[in-house]
Amino acid sequence: MQAAIELKHISHSFKDKEVLKDIQLEVKKGEIFGLLGPSGAGKTTLINIITGQLSATKGDCFLAGTDSRKLTGEQYRRIGVMMDHFGLYERMNCFDNLKFYEMIDGKGTGEIAQVLKRVGLADAGRKSVSKLSKGMRNRLSFARAILRSPNILFLDEPTSGLDPATTEEIHRMILVEKEKGTTIFLTTHNMHEAAKLCDNIALLNEGEIVEYGNPEALCRKYNKIQKFRLHLKNGEEMELRQDNAQIEMLAAYLRNGEVETLHTSEPDLESIFMELTGGTLNQ
Repeated sequence: MQAAIELKHISHSFKDKEVLKDIQLEVKKGEIFGLLGPSGAGKTTLINIITGQLSATKGDCFLAGTDSRKLTGEQYRRIGVMMDHFGLYERMNCFDNLKFYEMIDGKGTGEIAQVLKRVGLADAGRKSVSKLSKGMRNRLSFARAILRSPNILFLDEPTSGLDPATTEEIHRMILVEKEKGTTIFLTTHNMHEAAKLCDNIALLNEGEIVEYGNPEALCRKYNKIQKFRLHLKNGEEMELRQDNAQIEMLAAYLRNGEVETLHTSEPDLESIFMELTGGTLNQ
């Protein structure tokens, strides 16, 4: 199957500073792909290159097999982009923001009211952007990105700074888009978000990809010291290693019905990133 996005040896520099170094990636059609890294790692720069807002210093980028530098207007119309309030006009209301976006596209969808309803802004259509909360602005940015029913959707830190309830709602909307067959390219420094949503992720550090794979598979790969965490019915907390003596101890606790909860202790994406780079994702 042809890749939705293919990056071949992408490098980019701002003056003398190299911010992306020989990036090679393939994003499959219909998957949610996550690019994880701390602030300043190069995530937004890479999205800008893929979407044609910036030309790479070196390398090639292809969207559905077409060089991103040669996309037609119609192909651009099938790409949705959600960045930090990108393209929201403060003095215009929600409905008119989307209507203006349609006019720029030169094509009306007749779907504005329905899209606002889908993102929970049906009652805010006539409210100006300047009066929206951060969560509502994010919903409107999301609505703007999906209005054209994109084949590929780029989401740059879509839940940054949001409360848990709004974050959960954004996640729900992202998964709905995936169910429709949309390819989603997500950048985030939120490891829990990536583990929950993404089919595959890449860890980006100082402009280089240091690891790639399925989140669960990566956690198993780096589970070098396998442990079990137990909470016993008497209130005692224990941690047992996966060796013969302690496995027998675990079995005895289970046979005697003394275990209330039992958890394995695979590393999370944050600890994997720290192991590989010495830094942290949550910056």
